[in-house]
Amino acid sequence: MSPEPRPLIRDLDVENIADLATRARGIPDVLTLWYGEGDVVTPAFIRDAAKAALDAGDTFYEPDMRGTPPLIAALSDYQTRLHGRPIGLDRSTVTPGGMQAVHLALMTVAGPGDNVVFVEPQWPNIRRAIHLSGAEPRAVAMTQGRDGWTLDLQALLDACDERTRAIMFSSPANPSGWTASTEELSEMIAFSRRTGVWIIADEVYNRLSFHADAAPSVLALAEEEDRVMSINSFSKAWAMTGWRVGWLSHPPALSRTIGAITQYVNSGTASFVQAAAAVALREGEDVVAAIRARCAAGVDATWEALAGVNAIHLGARPPGGMYAFFRIEGYDDSREACAMLLDRAGVGLAPGFLFGEAGRPFIRLCVCRETAQIAEAAGRIATALRKG
Repeated sequence: MSPEPRPLIRDLDVENIADLATRARGIPDVLTLWYGEGDVVTPAFIRDAAKAALDAGDTFYEPDMRGTPPLIAALSDYQTRLHGRPIGLDRSTVTPGGMQAVHLALMTVAGPGDNVVFVEPQWPNIRRAIHLSGAEPRAVAMTQGRDGWTLDLQALLDACDERTRAIMFSSPANPSGWTASTEELSEMIAFSRRTGVWIIADEVYNRLSFHADAAPSVLALAEEEDRVMSINSFSKAWAMTGWRVGWLSHPPALSRTIGAITQYVNSGTASFVQAAAAVALREGEDVVAAIRARCAAGVDATWEALAGVNAIHLGARPPGGMYAFFRIEGYDDSREACAMLLDRAGVGLAPGFLFGEAGRPFIRLCVCRETAQIAEAAGRIATALRKG
């Protein structure tokens, strides 16, 4: 008998864009816009902070599993300033990447026999992480209209029952760019206070709002002991995807528990990486502004090239994030549409089925690139579709 993992792992869906990436190897001059990653190298002052920490011999275990004192202090200062209310030193835990923050949040509140209600279209890692926790992933679909993607908040709340441990969503959302309003967030928090259901917000794209310095955040509205957690990362807004460093904001009462989970899961985050992250928070506002402007310019270039193509349904411009999420007339299968555009236009895009049933006919294009490259890619797509 061949060895097999336990059923929860054996049933894990691993379908991704690998098939398209393999296919792209035989096509010259492919513009690959399928990954959720910008093209900006981490700025020198952040890299230099890590180098200085390494040169100082900062290569040992960090005793406090929640994070180094300088980074914990920087997180408190940064979040207090950004959200306009005190976010104490005991409110955040540093993680090796935003994905680890997702798992920490779910490990803390959900398990077998529970369910977690989440919003789709959604970054596939959210559904998979809920699955790995042992809880049932329960999707609530958004709809796309003339004004963009909208959430039926009542449907979201109605999807909860006595087994629901948490509501999860991303805002601004990957892939749609949908951004929860202050009113929607307030209603979710009020629901949590009535029912005890946790609110877990993926706010990795919080600073990539096109209409404000930051998108509305649960941290600006929740009291510190509310059942609210916020997931964040340095990957996107500070151009640090490869560094694998993020953080989880949580009630102070969970600090010791989450610190203990961190000890037994990964024993903390590398100290020299944390040194770079602290400098990014304290000195990186110009970086955040530049990344935000890059994404906004990419959205503009995409809409300018594609808005007049009859076969493309773009919808309204997203209010934030780093993606265009659109569909093509006559292609209900986004895999087929992506394969077609890879062959005809030499542009690599992510198929929407990865983001759940609500995203199945859509295609995701990452706009966080040099604007000329986005314009070139969008132009190729337009030309390919006009030729039919």
